[in-house]
Amino acid sequence: MDAFFQPVELEKAYRLINHGPTILVSATHEGVENVMSAAWACGLDFKPAKLTVVLDKSAFTRRLIEASGQFVIQVPTAAQADLVHYLGTHSRHQEQDKLLKSGVDLFSVPEVAPPLVAGCAAWLFCHLIPLEQNQQDHDLFIGEIKSAWADSRVFREGHWHFEEAGDEWRSLHYIAGKHFYTTGTSLVVE
Repeated sequence: MDAFFQPVELEKAYRLINHGPTILVSATHEGVENVMSAAWACGLDFKPAKLTVVLDKSAFTRRLIEASGQFVIQVPTAAQADLVHYLGTHSRHQEQDKLLKSGVDLFSVPEVAPPLVAGCAAWLFCHLIPLEQNQQDHDLFIGEIKSAWADSRVFREGHWHFEEAGDEWRSLHYIAGKHFYTTGTSLVVE
């Protein structure tokens, strides 16, 4: 955590994921931590702030979320593309030292149990709104956003500023295989 780690107003937290980035999902339960990549997340509501994320039944992180009722959504950057790919293609089910092997740098925030991934552009701490049918039938998880932060070099005053930061700060958008796109040029309409 550094001077650029700044809180985001909860009513504007949806803006951190509204552009459809690939995300990292972290969770912990009974001393076991994990981080996974996910491609499907979106804002759901403003007040209280909520989001949705799709987590496959086979995901180790999903079990931690179901047990703890908490998770963090992170918006990784282009500089983290290799890490994002690794965390999305290796499971802690088969690789107990996945986090160590990945080289992911984790940090903590007071009163937030799940670890946060350093180097990301944004972080959203959520409490799970347990809706068993959605989770079982559609792998769809709903979280109430309790806290949100962003790196002020790329998000401030409620808006992304990708065009002012280096290309390494752009968010990732996963397509398939090892293929990502990054957030592109900003367009402002009259």
